[in-house]
Amino acid sequence: MFQKEVIVNIKNGFHIRPASQFVKKAKDFSSDITIIFKKKMVNAKSLFRLQTLGISSGDIITISAEGKDERNAVEVLTRLIDQLK
Repeated sequence: MFQKEVIVNIKNGFHIRPASQFVKKAKDFSSDITIIFKKKMVNAKSLFRLQTLGISSGDIITISAEGKDERNAVEVLTRLIDQLK
């Protein structure tokens, strides 16, 4: 398992557009990927589940992955969050 904390600096938080971009990218990886926020853990490949977390700008989340491409998945998704504005 590989995981990394990231600060969400998306202006309006993880609203539908950035969340759908994140989910689309997460689905490119074979690893199981989860988002951990406020002691809740959801499948990062599920837009519905991701939206239930209510992630706002400035929140700190943990991206966790387990599988063959876990490290690459976490690194790519971390960079993606930094690029989404």
